[in-house]
Amino acid sequence: MADDLAFDDAGLDKWSDEDRFEVTRERIVEYAEATNDPIAAHRGGDLAPPVFAIVPVFESLLVPAVEVAPVELIPRVVHGEQDFWFHRPIRPGDKLISRGKMIGYEGLEKGTRAAILLECRTEEGELVNEQYVTCFFRGHNAGKRIGELSPGHKFDDALREQAPVAKVVQHVDHDQTFRYGPAAGDPMPIHLDEDVARDAGLPGIIAHGLCTMAFTSWAVLTEVAGSDVSRLRRLAVRFSKMVLPGDDLETRIWTSGRGDGATTYAFETARVGAGEMAITDGLAVIAD
Repeated sequence: MADDLAFDDAGLDKWSDEDRFEVTRERIVEYAEATNDPIAAHRGGDLAPPVFAIVPVFESLLVPAVEVAPVELIPRVVHGEQDFWFHRPIRPGDKLISRGKMIGYEGLEKGTRAAILLECRTEEGELVNEQYVTCFFRGHNAGKRIGELSPGHKFDDALREQAPVAKVVQHVDHDQTFRYGPAAGDPMPIHLDEDVARDAGLPGIIAHGLCTMAFTSWAVLTEVAGSDVSRLRRLAVRFSKMVLPGDDLETRIWTSGRGDGATTYAFETARVGAGEMAITDGLAVIAD
């Protein structure tokens, strides 16, 4: 990358224009079905699955990156981490307003890590959720650290010395990406077109990272939250390795702490038989 591709710090902490999204029962059902979610309240459209929260803010996610990062780097950006902070579930009939801003970045040897904060409210001003998105611009070191990065959620390796409280095995269907793309409003061709994916250096179509996160979310909810999304306060992951259609996943969950009326769980998700972790540094905070 050329040395003159400078980040524009004037764009930091600058909120994007507001985006509006009206939630329908049909869209919630479509998302639940696209992520194989078994929870009745989600499949019936009464409450949205937690990772559905990315759908209303999707447009707000794109603008902050362009405000700060050189446009030449946008094709090199990858989604590194996702961290949801929930104030209440999304419901059918909600009229939501979202906005986003880049809050900081850090130049590293192999690229630049940047943090985007998204905020989702109702038209009446009620805060529904906040989201920290960590993106990584490959191959360009911005040369400094400025502003804030996303909150930490590092997995404690000592947890592996004890048995997990739950294990969940899930299967990624061969048509998963073709169902997830429309449900999430994510048209990225590497998830839908074999030729485009291979031209990008991938083995073929890969699953959306947020689809994999949605799988882990219902694994956590069904095992340690009584399938009640209203108890979920925070859900965070690091995207480690790609997931392919046809993969089997195993999510392992450990109790990592208690306090403030909630239990904190750490989790990670492996590609069964591949010897790779698809999701690492997973964290979920569940109200007691």
